[in-house]
Amino acid sequence: MNKLLPLMLVCLLTCSAGAQPEVLDRVVAIVGKEPILLSDLTDKVNFYVFNNKIDPRTPGLQHEVLDMMINEKLLITKAMEDTNITVTEDEVTNELDAVIAQRVQQFGSEQRVEQAYGMPISRMKREYRDDMKKQLMASKLQQLKLSKITVSKREVEEFYAQYKDSLPRVPEEFELYHIVKTPTVGKAMRARTLALANALIDSLHGGADFADLARRYSQDQGTAQGGGDLPFVRRGEFVKEFEEAAFALKVHQISAPIETKFGIHIIEMLERRGESIHVRHILLKMDTDSTAIQETKAFLVSLKDSVREGRSFSELAKKYSEDANTAQVGGYLGRVTSQQLDDQLLNVLKTMKDGESSDPVEVTSGATKGYQIVYLKERVPEHAMSLESDWSRLEQFATSYKSNKELRDWIAEIRKEVYWESRL
Repeated sequence: MNKLLPLMLVCLLTCSAGAQPEVLDRVVAIVGKEPILLSDLTDKVNFYVFNNKIDPRTPGLQHEVLDMMINEKLLITKAMEDTNITVTEDEVTNELDAVIAQRVQQFGSEQRVEQAYGMPISRMKREYRDDMKKQLMASKLQQLKLSKITVSKREVEEFYAQYKDSLPRVPEEFELYHIVKTPTVGKAMRARTLALANALIDSLHGGADFADLARRYSQDQGTAQGGGDLPFVRRGEFVKEFEEAAFALKVHQISAPIETKFGIHIIEMLERRGESIHVRHILLKMDTDSTAIQETKAFLVSLKDSVREGRSFSELAKKYSEDANTAQVGGYLGRVTSQQLDDQLLNVLKTMKDGESSDPVEVTSGATKGYQIVYLKERVPEHAMSLESDWSRLEQFATSYKSNKELRDWIAEIRKEVYWESRL
């Protein structure tokens, strides 16, 4: 129900793709000393239309979005003044990574994202870093202001009585647990990949051209055609193993084979500027063989059989699941709506009864592919919200409603303290 933060954080990158150079720029608002340009407003209106699936000709839309942008800058201004609000470099990096991952999912690949923005992802992380830091500071200030807001039983009941006819229906839900196992890379596959990596390193030491070998052998689709080039980055932008090896290199030095979750890398240091480095790499991926996959599936089937014979699914998940986020709570995924599930798992669940476990289903997390069995504790059909069955959900709606009112009142006060002007 709060549209301000998604507009602030997600739009940071979304609104920069497909910019419209034909717009004649002018200042449409000023907040403090910061201008808001017509081109920025146009980009965010386009994003707002896309994200909310509304008619771009909606009366007052441009003014509504500009008002959100003014509120955003007001919060940033207040956050910059508050000495208690701090944002770490890791927080900025993690948020940028998350937003870029959303863009990759939207566009289909890193290469398409880079084409849309006209720059490598590593440069995006540099270009948008300062803006992201400011927006995270504003987000923290807002959270600090609103974090203590709670609602009483009476407030929830009053909210429900007033808005029950306009509340969305609760979609079909599944209360789920799972156990995840990942097939290991076979010794033979790792040995073959390491042998190829060492052969390429020998060729490089013998005078072979790194860029040529990267184009021929690297399986990093985003960098291979560019000779494996990764433009200047600071610490915190690579996975740990790659970063430790890269930052330890001297200029023009070539690394030994470095294994990460993506595969085996060969890295060459091109240039160093303080805590920033410019490297290039060759990535050799390692696929799991069919034997490892079959062994993993067979093990999961044996766990399913154990549950059918009376063993506790949760206890087995604590002992065997490789999902660190859920293993300690017995593999509990919570109540998940049908919209949150991929088609493959949803089709499996539709054939299951309460209390049943599934056969092994493929699951992907980042670059890692594994398999899971899922335990369906309970299926809850789609229904209208009620105080009896959906109290926690209604409590969240009522809290959000109250928070939004508090936010509007607070921003109205900030507007009296910080200079702003709309010129639209």
